[in-house]
Amino acid sequence: MKKITVNFTLNGDAVEVSCEPDKMLVDVLRENLFLTGTKIGCREGECGACTVIINGDAVNSCLIPAAKVMGKEIQTIEGVADKGKLHPIQAAFIEKGAVQCGFCAPGIIMSAKALLDKNRTPDRGEIREAIAGNICRCTGYVKIEDAIRHAVRVLNEKSARGGEK
Repeated sequence: MKKITVNFTLNGDAVEVSCEPDKMLVDVLRENLFLTGTKIGCREGECGACTVIINGDAVNSCLIPAAKVMGKEIQTIEGVADKGKLHPIQAAFIEKGAVQCGFCAPGIIMSAKALLDKNRTPDRGEIREAIAGNICRCTGYVKIEDAIRHAVRVLNEKSARGGEK
């Protein structure tokens, strides 16, 4: 099969990837770009393990052909921390015990980040809706919701002090 060249922004950097036109984004991220934080779960868009943010929206990268991301902005879990400093969502997941085996955590964190990037004051229902496409078999969802609510408080405190947006 003839390869195509796909250009997009990944975690703030311009990238160019040569791949088969039907190769899924999750596979390009893991196999071509060696970013293994995005997990492969069901390959059917049901588990959320492969969630990334594309142009501000949380999406299942197992359902997106790489050819469809031409010119788009993509963020993976590897791009969430800032110069080695955990994002408040990542720190909250650790602090609140919302990470067990870690398989689902990257996808849930990406779903939560997409929500908080758009809405700094989500209620519990909005949080539940944002992570509804993510399956966790280890923690249950109470600790995950608590971690996201904690991150909301931290982000809003930082914003009030003129810090992080």
